[in-house]
Amino acid sequence: MKSIQISAKKRIELGGSSAARLRKQDNIPCVIYGGDEPVHFYAHKNAFRHLVYTPEVKIAEIDIEGEIYRAVMQDIQFDPVSDAIIHIDFIQLVPGKPVTVEMPVTLTGNARGVRVGGKLKLVLRKIKVRALPENLPDSITHDITELRVGQSVRVSDLSTGGAYEILNAPSAVLCSIKTTRNVVKDSEEETESAEATA
Repeated sequence: MKSIQISAKKRIELGGSSAARLRKQDNIPCVIYGGDEPVHFYAHKNAFRHLVYTPEVKIAEIDIEGEIYRAVMQDIQFDPVSDAIIHIDFIQLVPGKPVTVEMPVTLTGNARGVRVGGKLKLVLRKIKVRALPENLPDSITHDITELRVGQSVRVSDLSTGGAYEILNAPSAVLCSIKTTRNVVKDSEEETESAEATA
Protein backbone atom coordinates (compact mmCIF):
# COMPACT_ATOMS: atom_id res chain seq x y z
CA MET A 1 0.00 0.00 0.00
CA LYS A 2 1.32 3.43 -0.94
CA SER A 3 2.09 5.96 1.77
CA ILE A 4 2.36 9.73 2.11
CA GLN A 5 4.17 11.84 4.69
CA ILE A 6 2.36 14.42 6.79
CA SER A 7 4.14 16.92 9.03
CA ALA A 8 1.91 17.83 11.97
CA LYS A 9 1.82 19.44 15.40
CA LYS A 10 0.24 18.35 18.67
CA ARG A 11 -3.02 19.90 19.73
CA ILE A 12 -2.60 21.30 23.22
CA GLU A 13 -5.99 22.97 23.44
CA LEU A 14 -9.02 20.85 22.60
CA GLY A 15 -12.65 21.81 22.08
CA GLY A 16 -14.78 23.55 19.47
CA SER A 17 -13.35 27.06 19.83
CA SER A 18 -9.78 25.78 19.49
CA ALA A 19 -10.75 23.75 16.41
CA ALA A 20 -12.43 26.80 14.88
CA ARG A 21 -9.25 28.87 15.31
CA LEU A 22 -7.21 26.16 13.61
CA ARG A 23 -9.57 26.07 10.64
CA LYS A 24 -9.37 29.85 10.23
CA GLN A 25 -5.60 29.36 9.82
CA ASP A 26 -6.24 26.70 7.12
CA ASN A 27 -5.31 23.89 9.51
CA ILE A 28 -7.34 20.71 10.03
CA PRO A 29 -7.81 19.19 13.50
CA CYS A 30 -7.35 15.41 13.56
CA VAL A 31 -7.31 12.44 15.95
CA ILE A 32 -5.49 9.12 15.77
CA TYR A 33 -7.27 6.22 17.47
CA GLY A 34 -6.17 2.63 17.97
CA GLY A 35 -3.12 3.16 20.19
CA ASP A 36 -2.87 3.32 23.97
CA GLU A 37 -4.75 6.63 23.92
CA PRO A 38 -6.10 9.06 21.30
CA VAL A 39 -3.52 11.38 19.76
CA HIS A 40 -4.78 14.87 18.85
CA PHE A 41 -2.91 16.85 16.20
CA TYR A 42 -3.35 19.31 13.37
CA ALA A 43 -1.75 20.01 10.01
CA HIS A 44 -2.22 22.43 7.12
CA LYS A 45 -5.05 21.47 4.78
CA ASN A 46 -2.63 21.06 1.84
CA ALA A 47 -0.92 18.18 3.66
CA PHE A 48 -4.03 16.02 3.16
CA ARG A 49 -4.63 16.78 -0.51
CA HIS A 50 -3.10 13.54 -1.85
CA LEU A 51 -4.71 11.51 0.93
CA VAL A 52 -8.31 12.68 0.62
CA TYR A 53 -8.77 13.55 -3.04
CA THR A 54 -7.76 10.20 -4.51
CA PRO A 55 -9.58 6.94 -5.25
CA GLU A 56 -6.79 4.98 -3.52
CA VAL A 57 -6.47 4.18 0.16
CA LYS A 58 -3.03 5.26 1.38
CA ILE A 59 -1.08 4.93 4.59
CA ALA A 60 -0.38 8.24 6.29
CA GLU A 61 3.02 8.47 7.95
CA ILE A 62 2.28 11.30 10.36
CA ASP A 63 5.24 13.09 11.92
CA ILE A 64 3.95 14.80 15.06
CA GLU A 65 6.89 16.85 16.31
CA GLY A 66 9.36 14.03 15.73
CA GLU A 67 7.15 11.06 16.65
CA ILE A 68 5.99 8.97 13.69
CA TYR A 69 2.56 7.34 13.54
CA ARG A 70 1.47 5.03 10.71
CA ALA A 71 -2.27 5.28 10.20
CA VAL A 72 -5.11 5.10 7.70
CA MET A 73 -8.01 7.48 7.37
CA GLN A 74 -11.10 6.21 9.19
CA ASP A 75 -13.59 9.07 8.90
CA ILE A 76 -13.66 12.53 7.41
CA GLN A 77 -16.07 15.41 7.97
CA PHE A 78 -16.81 18.14 5.42
CA ASP A 79 -18.47 21.49 5.88
CA PRO A 80 -22.02 21.13 4.46
CA VAL A 81 -21.84 24.55 2.79
CA SER A 82 -18.26 25.02 1.58
CA ASP A 83 -17.36 21.29 1.34
CA ALA A 84 -14.06 22.10 3.08
CA ILE A 85 -12.52 19.44 5.32
CA ILE A 86 -13.23 20.21 8.97
CA HIS A 87 -12.00 17.08 10.78
CA ILE A 88 -10.30 13.74 10.10
CA ASP A 89 -10.17 10.59 12.23
CA PHE A 90 -7.33 8.12 11.71
CA ILE A 91 -6.83 4.57 12.94
CA GLN A 92 -3.28 3.68 13.93
CA LEU A 93 -1.62 0.71 12.25
CA VAL A 94 -0.17 -1.56 14.90
CA PRO A 95 1.66 -4.72 13.69
CA GLY A 96 -0.40 -7.81 14.48
CA LYS A 97 -3.55 -5.81 15.29
CA PRO A 98 -6.35 -6.00 12.68
CA VAL A 99 -7.92 -2.78 11.42
CA THR A 100 -11.14 -2.04 9.56
CA VAL A 101 -10.86 0.19 6.49
CA GLU A 102 -13.29 1.34 3.81
CA MET A 103 -11.82 0.65 0.38
CA PRO A 104 -13.10 1.63 -3.08
CA VAL A 105 -13.84 -1.10 -5.61
CA THR A 106 -12.51 -0.54 -9.13
CA LEU A 107 -14.39 -2.23 -11.97
CA THR A 108 -12.31 -3.12 -15.02
CA GLY A 109 -13.25 -4.19 -18.52
CA ASN A 110 -16.02 -3.20 -20.91
CA ALA A 111 -19.07 -5.18 -19.79
CA ARG A 112 -20.72 -7.40 -22.40
CA GLY A 113 -24.13 -6.06 -21.40
CA VAL A 114 -23.00 -2.47 -22.00
CA ARG A 115 -21.62 -3.39 -25.42
CA VAL A 116 -25.10 -4.53 -26.50
CA GLY A 117 -26.80 -1.37 -25.23
CA GLY A 118 -27.35 -2.03 -21.52
CA LYS A 119 -26.58 0.50 -18.81
CA LEU A 120 -24.11 -0.06 -15.99
CA LYS A 121 -25.58 0.85 -12.61
CA LEU A 122 -23.13 1.38 -9.73
CA VAL A 123 -24.64 0.56 -6.35
CA LEU A 124 -21.81 0.08 -3.87
CA ARG A 125 -18.60 2.00 -4.52
CA LYS A 126 -16.78 1.13 -1.29
CA ILE A 127 -16.60 -1.92 0.94
CA LYS A 128 -15.41 -2.48 4.49
CA VAL A 129 -12.31 -4.63 4.81
CA ARG A 130 -10.76 -6.05 7.98
CA ALA A 131 -7.13 -7.16 7.87
CA LEU A 132 -3.77 -7.04 9.55
CA PRO A 133 -1.90 -3.87 8.48
CA GLU A 134 0.59 -5.90 6.46
CA ASN A 135 -2.25 -7.60 4.55
CA LEU A 136 -4.23 -4.50 3.58
CA PRO A 137 -4.70 -4.56 -0.21
CA ASP A 138 -3.47 -1.72 -2.39
CA SER A 139 -6.77 -1.85 -4.24
CA ILE A 140 -9.79 -4.06 -4.90
CA THR A 141 -10.58 -4.67 -8.56
CA HIS A 142 -13.10 -6.83 -10.36
CA ASP A 143 -13.32 -7.59 -14.08
CA ILE A 144 -16.85 -7.12 -15.47
CA THR A 145 -16.05 -7.90 -19.12
CA GLU A 146 -18.42 -10.90 -19.24
CA LEU A 147 -21.26 -9.28 -17.27
CA ARG A 148 -24.51 -9.53 -19.25
CA VAL A 149 -27.75 -7.55 -19.19
CA GLY A 150 -29.72 -8.49 -16.09
CA GLN A 151 -26.67 -9.75 -14.21
CA SER A 152 -25.10 -8.28 -11.08
CA VAL A 153 -21.79 -8.36 -9.26
CA ARG A 154 -22.17 -9.08 -5.55
CA VAL A 155 -19.72 -8.86 -2.67
CA SER A 156 -19.49 -12.66 -2.70
CA ASP A 157 -18.02 -12.45 -6.24
CA LEU A 158 -14.93 -10.57 -5.03
CA SER A 159 -11.75 -12.55 -4.48
CA THR A 160 -9.78 -11.83 -1.30
CA GLY A 161 -7.10 -14.47 -1.63
CA GLY A 162 -7.61 -15.16 2.07
CA ALA A 163 -5.58 -12.06 2.98
CA TYR A 164 -8.45 -9.99 4.32
CA GLU A 165 -12.11 -10.23 5.35
CA ILE A 166 -14.93 -8.31 3.70
CA LEU A 167 -17.45 -7.16 6.29
CA ASN A 168 -20.29 -6.24 3.92
CA ALA A 169 -23.09 -8.76 3.41
CA PRO A 170 -22.12 -11.31 0.72
CA SER A 171 -25.41 -10.62 -1.08
CA ALA A 172 -24.81 -6.86 -1.31
CA VAL A 173 -24.80 -5.69 -4.96
CA LEU A 174 -21.81 -3.75 -6.26
CA CYS A 175 -23.13 -3.13 -9.76
CA SER A 176 -25.59 -4.45 -12.31
CA ILE A 177 -26.40 -4.14 -15.99
CA LYS A 178 -29.86 -2.72 -16.62
CA THR A 179 -31.78 -3.17 -19.84
CA THR A 180 -32.58 -0.20 -22.09
CA ARG A 181 -34.52 0.34 -25.32
CA ASN A 182 -31.29 0.02 -27.25
CA VAL A 183 -30.41 -3.48 -26.02
CA VAL A 184 -29.74 -6.05 -28.73
CA LYS A 185 -29.24 -9.76 -28.23
CA ASP A 186 -25.73 -10.97 -27.43
CA SER A 187 -25.93 -13.26 -30.44
CA GLU A 188 -26.47 -10.25 -32.72
CA GLU A 189 -23.42 -8.54 -31.23
CA GLU A 190 -21.34 -11.68 -31.77
CA THR A 191 -22.49 -11.88 -35.40
CA GLU A 192 -21.61 -8.21 -36.00
CA SER A 193 -18.22 -8.67 -34.37
CA ALA A 194 -17.49 -11.73 -36.50
CA GLU A 195 -18.48 -9.88 -39.68
CA ALA A 196 -16.35 -6.87 -38.70
CA THR A 197 -13.26 -9.04 -38.26
CA ALA A 198 -13.88 -11.19 -41.36
